[in-house]
Amino acid sequence: MVCYAGMMPNGGGSMRRNGFLKKFIGDKAFYKAALAIIIPVVVQNGISQFVSVLDNLMVGRMGTEQMSGVAIANQLIFVFNLTIFGGLSGASIFGAQFAGKKDMNGVRHVLRFKLITCALVCAAALIVLGFFHEPLLKLFLHESEAGGDLAATLAHGSEYLMIMLLGLVPYAVSMCYASSLRETGETFIPMVGSGSAVLVNLLFNYLLIFGKFGFPALGVVGAAVATVISRFVELAIIVTYAHTHTKRFPFFKGAYSSLRVPGKLAKDIIIKGTPLLLNEALWSLGMTVMTQCYSTRGLSVVAAQNISSTVSNLFNIVFMSIGSSISIIVGNLLGANKLEEAKDSDRKIIALSVATCLFFGAALAVFAPFIPRLYKTGEEVMHLATRLLWVAAFMMPFYAFTHACYFTLRSGGQTRITMLFDSCYVWAICIPVAFCLSRFTALPILPLYIICCSLELIKCVLGYFFVKSERWVVNIVKDEG
Repeated sequence: MVCYAGMMPNGGGSMRRNGFLKKFIGDKAFYKAALAIIIPVVVQNGISQFVSVLDNLMVGRMGTEQMSGVAIANQLIFVFNLTIFGGLSGASIFGAQFAGKKDMNGVRHVLRFKLITCALVCAAALIVLGFFHEPLLKLFLHESEAGGDLAATLAHGSEYLMIMLLGLVPYAVSMCYASSLRETGETFIPMVGSGSAVLVNLLFNYLLIFGKFGFPALGVVGAAVATVISRFVELAIIVTYAHTHTKRFPFFKGAYSSLRVPGKLAKDIIIKGTPLLLNEALWSLGMTVMTQCYSTRGLSVVAAQNISSTVSNLFNIVFMSIGSSISIIVGNLLGANKLEEAKDSDRKIIALSVATCLFFGAALAVFAPFIPRLYKTGEEVMHLATRLLWVAAFMMPFYAFTHACYFTLRSGGQTRITMLFDSCYVWAICIPVAFCLSRFTALPILPLYIICCSLELIKCVLGYFFVKSERWVVNIVKDEG
């Protein structure tokens, strides 16, 4: 007995190590299948974010006021984009599981539900942003010792936003089609549509912002016009492909013959989806409020944070894309009733997301001091942007984990827990801390920003226990038809 016990640490440790590796690291076949979904999404988001950086650089070359005005306007557009995402998310849970079940009629009904939801969200956004854009923009404009022309910033933001409203509807419809294609495993065409759009956006930005090759130099107006053109290009590519390949995607055939959605399915999507729509709307509003809290430290902070968020989002595409892929891969497995395989795949994809973000976070930290130098702005803005990028780099693996937890819970229809985990956390914890520190203390922006970002560590603990509970391991379309 003594001899056996003495031998156990080495043998048992080896077995535990092998068990750990098997639990969190997949084989070649697993990664081949997973990366077939993940890579096109990464490429699509990567092209989009890279062009967004170039777009931001072009606007940034005009000056701090122009860059800040566009950044504030885009913060409001961000709320719309995330609300569209939330409106589609609940339906997408059912779409992914219907696809796993091979029920194309169910996917068609889900597509109709998405289109109706987006029409309602677009109508609300056009009313709110069309009539109340100026007071909303003014919320982000504050005097500081660093100065800055607030009136010019407001003017640039207003003219940019008014033109961007023309692109809301084509963006929403494109997202409806692209999400339905992804749910059935087609990630290449949404990537082509998005990639083409961002290249068109980049081209017309160059032509219209600076007035090249005989085009008028329109400044921020040119940036908005370029974005709107790109939205229509993306819509044309995705919709044309979808309706000319109905043999492969039969759910597009007859999609508009009726707007009827079975009552039980509509009810179930609303029950599951409403928390997600509210979650994305509240989360994006929460992020906007957080940005507004940071903006109380002056216009230079708005500019620095714009640089930081634009660049860090380029590096964040990996965990954002992997998270989105979880909803497809795990959702398909749950819909096919492969529950154990769904749990195993989810665990390994989460590990992949965190591991890759350790690398990308380190890369961002290395490049952080050089990137702000590409902008035509003051030394204070560049100095602050570098430090904000370092904070983002350190937090990236933690963001990767919570992002993956979010999509894990969502894939199994745990939308109420998702809402509690995501937007409720922001409004109950993050915003009160940011509001109190920004209004009732003289804390400089950097420690204020670090404290607010570090609250993500608490969210990691919550995410771990939510996923470990396995309440999300549910086939929610077993009885749907």
